Amino acid sequence: MPLEKIYSLNKVLHLIRQYDFSHQRRIFFEYILFGGLNDDLKHAAALASLLRGIPCRVNLIQYHPVPEINLPPSNVDSMVVFRDYLNTKGVICTIRASKGEDILAACGMLSTLAPRYSQ
Repeated sequence: MPLEKIYSLNKVLHLIRQYDFSHQRRIFFEYILFGGLNDDLKHAAALASLLRGIPCRVNLIQYHPVPEINLPPSNVDSMVVFRDYLNTKGVICTIRASKGEDILAACGMLSTLAPRYSQ
């Protein structure tokens, strides 16, 4: 992400660790899963390590295929294993329910579509 050049992930996580969340709800992280790219236990372990010590919740999002983008979605079984691993490591993790895929309006799908104007 371009913003990473200014605010590195490690710097952001360091600042989050300094913040007092004792009187607030926990912070949420969204993690999109791509089949065979970042959805195995190696990646779950790395994410658990990265978030160690941060009172947070991780929402797992299944990638939704979009036209002209050749990326594979993660399967539900892999997502469940990923979620369960994080939960055993003390990272509260849920799989976000998906809506809108049938009309290309699920999370992240609209960004790839060019606007179409009728005359």
